[in-house]
Amino acid sequence: MKKPLFKGSGVALITPMHPDGSVNYEKLKELVEWHIENGTDAIIACGTTGESSTLTDLEHKKVIEEVVNQAKKRVPVIAGTGSNSTSYAIELSKEAESLKADGVLVVSPYYNKASQTGLIKHYKCIADSINIPVIVYDVPSRTGCKIEISTLKELSKHENITAIKAASGSISDVAKIANACEDNLFIFSGNDDQTVPIMSLGGVGVISVLANIAPAQTHKICELYLNGNCKESASLQLEFLNLINALFIEVNPIPVKEAMNLMGMQVGSCRLPLCELDEQKLKKLKLCLEKHKFI
Repeated sequence: MKKPLFKGSGVALITPMHPDGSVNYEKLKELVEWHIENGTDAIIACGTTGESSTLTDLEHKKVIEEVVNQAKKRVPVIAGTGSNSTSYAIELSKEAESLKADGVLVVSPYYNKASQTGLIKHYKCIADSINIPVIVYDVPSRTGCKIEISTLKELSKHENITAIKAASGSISDVAKIANACEDNLFIFSGNDDQTVPIMSLGGVGVISVLANIAPAQTHKICELYLNGNCKESASLQLEFLNLINALFIEVNPIPVKEAMNLMGMQVGSCRLPLCELDEQKLKKLKLCLEKHKFI
């Protein structure tokens, strides 16, 4: 019987940078410790929020290694290992397993737009190559490649494909996934504004951007719901809805890194082609953080 890698709030961890643009590994370790102290239930390294697309191979592996070593098995560490090249995704996934990651998050192939048959083969080849669980990541707004419900149902039959990060934005699709895959595929919300709605359909948590600045609160939203306090959970999510929206005032992870810097966390900027917020958007973000007493 399949088990979820975690339940609750998994942070889609940012990758902190020095002023010269190099990875700040000391700050990375500080962030891991801060998340564990504040109740984060799992740490996802080298995902979209972690700017995996602009990390070198060496940096990618080093970030995973540092996060795993700092976490010391106190919480699960899930490594982003997706690629539009199946062979490269297999290579990264094997490397993550050798570094003692607890699972991998694999985004659907981007740019080359695989067929649904190609997606099935892609994910099964990756899952066959490792002995740690695979979380499928569906985010068609970024990849241009939607994973159909029938494809997910087929993938859910694989013993090593255990969950999906659902970031299509469609609650209707989540309901269809839950109906088609049942307990063979656990569902994590890929959007902070849909955490409670997705949990109401059987989801077991969120892979969160918000948790980068509000780890305790994001954990609480999930904990309340999982403990049956659905109304309180929904109220807490709604309380933070405008902040969640502010964190997507520009493409992720630009706003969340700006927010962390405004909070004095000194995580650096994003790598090009992502750049800083313009003055007007920065002002809106700052006002929102002030309203919620984060600064």
